[in-house]
Amino acid sequence: MGDTIFTTAFIKELEAETGASRKCLERIPESLFDWKPHEKSMTMEYLALLVAEIPKWITYMLEKSEIDFATFEHFKPKNTSELVKHFDENIEGAKNALMQSSDQQLLEPFFLKNNGQILFSSPKKENIGSSINHLVHHRGQLTVYMRLNNIPVPSIYGPSADDKGF
Repeated sequence: MGDTIFTTAFIKELEAETGASRKCLERIPESLFDWKPHEKSMTMEYLALLVAEIPKWITYMLEKSEIDFATFEHFKPKNTSELVKHFDENIEGAKNALMQSSDQQLLEPFFLKNNGQILFSSPKKENIGSSINHLVHHRGQLTVYMRLNNIPVPSIYGPSADDKGF
C-alpha cells in the first residue's frame, strides 16, 4: 500500500483506547439504558452507542469517503452483550480499513452530509484523528454517567477509585 506511517499510528492509537472503552461498555447494564443525568443530556444507551460506533465512522471515512446523517444506520442494542459485540466489530472494521489504506489515501477528502447536502469536508486524515478524540471524549462522559450510577469505573490511563489498575 505504500507509505503507512499515519495509518499505523492510527491503528496503535485505536488499540490503545480499545481496552478501557470495552471495559466501560461491559459495565453498562441495559436496565440503565434510558437513564440520563439531565433532561438535556443524552441517554446512557445513546452515549454508550456513540463509544461503540465511532470506530465505524473511521471505516466509512476510508471505504465510502462519506457519512450521510440521512442514511447512516445506528445499531439498536437489546442488551450489553450486543453493545460490546458491536464495539468489537467496529474496532476490527476500522483497523482493517486502516490496514488497507495508504497515507496518500488519507489525504483524500471525506464528506459529512445530510440528505446528500455537503455539510463539511476535509482530508480523511484530519477526520480520523478527530474521531478517535471524539471516542475518548464520549468515553469520558460515559465514566461520569457510570460514577453517578455507582457503576465501578475501570482504570483508563491509570488507577481509578474503583479499579486500582493492578
